[in-house]
Amino acid sequence: MLGRRNASIQHPPTLDAEMESTLQQIVDLKLVESGEKERLKEVLLERLVECGWKDEMKALCREFARKKGRDNVTVDELVNFITPKGRAYVPDLVKAEMLQRIRTFLSSTAT
Repeated sequence: MLGRRNASIQHPPTLDAEMESTLQQIVDLKLVESGEKERLKEVLLERLVECGWKDEMKALCREFARKKGRDNVTVDELVNFITPKGRAYVPDLVKAEMLQRIRTFLSSTAT
């Protein structure tokens, strides 16, 4: 009996990978066409500088280059090293602010 009751619960539909990719492309296109993407990039850079993220990434890059030897580091190695750290070090408050700005933009264009 309990199983039947749970079976009737309707869950929201989930997006498959192709639908999600298409949705991301549509959102990106709206952001680019409106100029909002550039404004968001400017705000993001300001926030990252304010919280010290940019300086921290520079320091990590310098340390990586120092350890490997400045002449032995390729751009690809540096990018592969710093990219996951850069994403992980973005403060949650900055991520939340950017997400809210995107949501607000999408809400304003949906009407």
